[in-house]
Amino acid sequence: MVEMQGAGLERIAPLFSGWDETLIWSVLQGCMGKAWADNEDNPSAALLWMGDFLFLAGDWKCPAAKELAGYIPEGFYVEEAIVIPQNRHWQELVEEAHKGRVEVISRFAICKEPHVFDRAKLEAFRDSLPQEFTLKAIDPELYKVILQTPWAWDLCGRFPTWEDFAAHGHGFVALHGDELAAGASTYSWYREGIEIEIDTKKEFRRQGLALCCASALILHCLDRGLYPSWDAANRASVALAEKLGYHFSHEYPCCGVKWRETP
Repeated sequence: MVEMQGAGLERIAPLFSGWDETLIWSVLQGCMGKAWADNEDNPSAALLWMGDFLFLAGDWKCPAAKELAGYIPEGFYVEEAIVIPQNRHWQELVEEAHKGRVEVISRFAICKEPHVFDRAKLEAFRDSLPQEFTLKAIDPELYKVILQTPWAWDLCGRFPTWEDFAAHGHGFVALHGDELAAGASTYSWYREGIEIEIDTKKEFRRQGLALCCASALILHCLDRGLYPSWDAANRASVALAEKLGYHFSHEYPCCGVKWRETP
């Protein structure tokens, strides 16, 4: 198994052909994340790492497939990895490699339709923020606050510096006074757009804050020619996406791998 960089990413790209997932594109374009394959010069199977997610593709029967299916990269910092297999055969390899530590879960793919958004509706949602809250774009100070706030960390956590976020990230938060209440930001970026991350503090949920922040972010992306991609972890996320103008595509299986014990 070998790490793939530069031209190596181009060699493994065909293994992921037709997989309509921006986190994959982020890695293959060299924007974020890391990649490994069974062979540097003539790869037949590969593993991509982006954030909490691992993607497996290619020949599940190759000699290195089991090693790829069981690999958790050094530096993986969450207790549960979300491993997304290309097919049932890869899923079985993951379950075998992490025996007793795998829960098969579902995620929900959202269609990627650049021209589906109703700007007037999004502007109305953006401007519907309850008066006790304020909407603000993420700036250097908010970036620091977000990284120090566990429930909100994913809003900026994939960007190691403010300069990195400023160059490639986009995001908005709702503030209750000086308190961070909710946000919509960039989980990851690729050349043509971003993957959206939504988080709301528990006591501020069901007040329309996520809808407002997400609308602001989508409009911001559209103004810049970027596609605001959405993938849903649950049905509630699907419902929010559909309210914003997206359309549901399909449900797909993932392996939640508890690869280390919580302290």
